[in-house]
Amino acid sequence: MARRFRIGTRGSPLALIQTETVKRLLLTHDPALADRLEVVIVKTTGDRIQDRPLAEVGGKGLFAKEIEDGLRAHTLDLAVHSVKDLETALPDGLMLAAMPARADPRDVLIAPGAYSIATLKDGAVVGTSSLRRQAQLLAQRPDLKVVMFRGNVETRLRKIAAGDADATLLARAGLDRLGRVQPNASTLSVEDMLPAAGQGAIGIECRSDDAEVRAVVAPLDDAATSAAVAAERAMLAALDGSCRTPIAGYATVANARLTLRGLVARADGTGLVRGERSGFAADAEAIGHDLGAELRRRADPAVFAR
Repeated sequence: MARRFRIGTRGSPLALIQTETVKRLLLTHDPALADRLEVVIVKTTGDRIQDRPLAEVGGKGLFAKEIEDGLRAHTLDLAVHSVKDLETALPDGLMLAAMPARADPRDVLIAPGAYSIATLKDGAVVGTSSLRRQAQLLAQRPDLKVVMFRGNVETRLRKIAAGDADATLLARAGLDRLGRVQPNASTLSVEDMLPAAGQGAIGIECRSDDAEVRAVVAPLDDAATSAAVAAERAMLAALDGSCRTPIAGYATVANARLTLRGLVARADGTGLVRGERSGFAADAEAIGHDLGAELRRRADPAVFAR
């Protein structure tokens, strides 16, 4: 009997849409998989804890821990993740086997009455749980007040509608995948808000030794996306990056050449250091490591204090 493949995912609307996207791509490449794909919803620690910043409770990897436990226990065969939610180093025995073409990686400002960071009113309250976003906001506008916002896209939009804050920031890719045409939304340039490493990318994770799953998902891999994300994650690794340190990184690939931009800062926006590296896309990890090492040398050591 042909093997069935159990796909692990979080249960949020966005996670389910991303998983259905991967299913559809798999079936496009191999219609014979139609009766062999089973979606398994896993409630992660990150989903359960909504009242504290991730940095206080174990980091962004809490959105993947139980799913990765399932892969290692062989109760799941593959998993679909937002790459930006994964820890820099995956658990032993697991790998990112494929990444479909990346969606728009930029951030969107949701702010009734404003269309950019510069046009937010004096002392505006901005809700976000991302230190990366907080640091870049405060570097440009130290008058802003940043408050913690946790929850999925719909939860955060409801908080803005209720007046809990004057503005928030969301990933463009998430809004697009959910089909949300949001009023008072302005897409920020990467110069104004450098994205998180892996933002907009969907990662398909599996056991490194599962040759059958690797072969099934291999046709979904987009080479440019994989190279760009590899560079961004290598930069994170060189910086020992986690959600406790404000770090941003974004790579683009054109004509076999890769350009990576990165930054690191204190949470209050001070001490912000930027850098850029370019080279052949085939050297993505080396480019990322070099930029990360440079940023680490130039940044104040206090940025990395735990």
